[in-house]
Amino acid sequence: MVEIREADPEDLPAVHSITQKAYAVWLPVLGCPPQPMTDDHGPRIQRGDVLLACEGESVLGLVAIERGDDHHMIFSVAVHPDNAGKGIGPRLIAEAERRARLAGKARMTLYTNALMIRNIALYRKLGYREIGRRPNAARPGFTIVDMEKALIEPSDL
Repeated sequence: MVEIREADPEDLPAVHSITQKAYAVWLPVLGCPPQPMTDDHGPRIQRGDVLLACEGESVLGLVAIERGDDHHMIFSVAVHPDNAGKGIGPRLIAEAERRARLAGKARMTLYTNALMIRNIALYRKLGYREIGRRPNAARPGFTIVDMEKALIEPSDL
């Protein structure tokens, strides 16, 4: 049975390993590592901003968020390739959304590379809508797609 829990500092090697393996598929498409592959997840883990999907002692995937004043942002979703297509990513996203909603956040945001069309399609399927595109200042020639999902309906306010 898959359970979701907050990552502990001891989980950092697993977080790093899964992130590397999950994002490796994008290296030939992008020609460079996506940001989560080069990011230090240690501070996020310390803040309680990384959730893990686990089966027993095995970490299957993760979602990393960044907290904002009126929203939370999904920084990264990574599922070990051996577990891809089993609904783990959507389940992690749903849990991150649930926690943001409980914290009173009105929306969940994310951004992704425009070349990651499979990811964009998944986010749309999960209720995210594209709110804009912009050049990636850190990587000239790349376009960032900004997306968001309402967590609290206007009638709930």
